[in-house]
Amino acid sequence: YTMLGGSDLKVSRVCLGTMTFGTQNSEADAHLQLDFALARGINFIDTAEMYSVPPNAESYGKTETCIGSWLKRQARDKIVLATKISGPRRSLKWIRGGELAFTRKNIRAAIEGSLKRLQTDYVDLYQLHWPDRNTPLFGQYQFDPDKECDFVPIEETLAALAELVREGCVRYVGLSNETPWGVMQFLRQAEKHDLPRVASVQNAYSLLNRTWETGLAEIGFRENVGLLAYSPLAFGLLSGKYLADPRAGGRLTLFPGFAQRYTKANVQPAVAAYAELARAHGLTPIQLALGFVASRSFVASMIIGATMLEQLEEDIAACKASLDEDVLQQIEALHLRYCNPAP
Repeated sequence: YTMLGGSDLKVSRVCLGTMTFGTQNSEADAHLQLDFALARGINFIDTAEMYSVPPNAESYGKTETCIGSWLKRQARDKIVLATKISGPRRSLKWIRGGELAFTRKNIRAAIEGSLKRLQTDYVDLYQLHWPDRNTPLFGQYQFDPDKECDFVPIEETLAALAELVREGCVRYVGLSNETPWGVMQFLRQAEKHDLPRVASVQNAYSLLNRTWETGLAEIGFRENVGLLAYSPLAFGLLSGKYLADPRAGGRLTLFPGFAQRYTKANVQPAVAAYAELARAHGLTPIQLALGFVASRSFVASMIIGATMLEQLEEDIAACKASLDEDVLQQIEALHLRYCNPAP
């Protein structure tokens, strides 16, 4: 367990991701996963109003609903619950009629909807799912000034979140899919105007995507902001299952729209190289991938998700894999050869 950033939230170093609940997993499946995780010491659950995936009008809110029917029979103070508000710049017209900018009105409507579905009167961590402004997102990696658009000032968004914190329906706030500039602006405005300070940033981090290390790692260290590392298995690629069967069952097969980040040239060679390294040291590819992420000092918690209970059990166990110095050095050599192939 660790304290999340500058908050007083004591979270397990493994967090249960839930975006399959409601589409790939039934409500009963979801409850089994939640019970299983809780019994193994995982007290941290991450969700979002947008889930389940793939996002559409039918799946909207289903994940929070599945969690809510489970949460109502739990000791609420033993669970650290995180959810996220969807932002603009994506075609999600079914969410609040497309009113997605991070304004006071939209933020309040979003949290009220989430609390109702989650059947609780507060969330421990409320995150902005992606920036309101123009930034590269979900497989894009170059900033394009020609795509500039209006966005809600960060001070205004923080002021709206501050109201929720004062009212007690949100304990702490966080960011997701953020850039170094964005994190520093949120920290600067919070300090300048005495507004809530972000406790965490939920960004992708794996053997295939270590972009956090370039600029955000120093910010996280100096500003005491924790990384919630999502996609540590790179949508299942780092399990190695697609090496033997490119059409193996999984999210990349079922939802090809998610593949943008993982179709770049060096992804498959990197996956194969890491799988070979794992086998050479008597590890499974999953143990290598999750053991590496767990070993990083800047990772506050690693978000893992599964569609089957057996996968969840394997993933939780793999997070405890110990990688010796020789393995870590060979990982670095491969990282220099295949540097961030899936940013």
